[in-house]
Amino acid sequence: MAPSATSSPPSPVHKANHVIPVIEFSPLLSSNFSQRLHTARAILDAFRNSGFLYLSHHPIPTSTVSNIFSYAARFFDRPQAQKDALSLTNASSNRGYLAAGREKVSQYGRKDVDELRKTNPDLKESFEIGREGVVGYPNRWPDEMDQEGEEFKKVMQEFFLQCKEVYVLVMRAIALGMGLDEYFFDEYTEAGDNNLRLLHYPAVSKKVFGSNKGQERAGEHSDYGSITLLFQDMKGGLQVQSPNGEFLDAIPIEGTIVVNAGDLLARWSNDLIKSTTHRVVEPSLEKGNVNVDGYPARYSVPYFCNPDFDKWIEALPGTWEESGKKYEGINSGVYLEQRLRATY
Repeated sequence: MAPSATSSPPSPVHKANHVIPVIEFSPLLSSNFSQRLHTARAILDAFRNSGFLYLSHHPIPTSTVSNIFSYAARFFDRPQAQKDALSLTNASSNRGYLAAGREKVSQYGRKDVDELRKTNPDLKESFEIGREGVVGYPNRWPDEMDQEGEEFKKVMQEFFLQCKEVYVLVMRAIALGMGLDEYFFDEYTEAGDNNLRLLHYPAVSKKVFGSNKGQERAGEHSDYGSITLLFQDMKGGLQVQSPNGEFLDAIPIEGTIVVNAGDLLARWSNDLIKSTTHRVVEPSLEKGNVNVDGYPARYSVPYFCNPDFDKWIEALPGTWEESGKKYEGINSGVYLEQRLRATY
């Protein structure tokens, strides 16, 4: 019998006919095909039903993730002038520092993003890291500032590649689950046109949310690319929208990666796979995360995975032959740049 793909720990999100399953990653590393296939089908089932899952027993050590969070916290503790010197210069590069209030994530196609950015800006700052070696789009490292900056660069470069390896294996699982060749997506993931984002949601007074009912730490949105690997601290605040429109807490589970499908993968799969709306709000009061005056700082580290930017994306085999193709083909890089321009 194949091992259970959701053996531990149990999912904390099981409400309103919406389940975010916890799936053990380690069978994907097995030489046993039936074990890989069993887990692959569980992953595809999660993407088809909720669009989200937790990956446990993955190959990135907890100590590595803790180290990443420590470096991120120290980066955001730098003087504002140092951070501003590394600012993101244009949407096409998607590399560098974004100060609080500069970004407003929202549902694609909204016409009021500029107004929302003024009245309900996202309460976060971020640092964006892309693939190294892209001509014209260098990463904006703090390595010339001090030794900490040099170490920061090395640590983040290594983590970027570790996350890429996980991405490749999850895409192989999706291929298996869909009945495609296990290595179907490898040619789309080889370059690694992905984005590592360090996020800091500063501590905030309760009054900020109390006086503005529309205020969120990060607005309702779906992600843009193939999948997102999310490493989050234990503060909470991530919410996922269920089919009936209710937002449910994606409660942090230590040692797991939260994985969700993005809009481009949904399009690629002819909507077989679901890209689910989510947001970041203030943590629930009952969790003990709130002090007398306000909500504590929150850190998270998403790794946004995309098909390589030179690839043409159209409906995958087996998803359209009976129902037809819902979307025209599109270049991956062009699509992602369109979405980024709408965000910044």
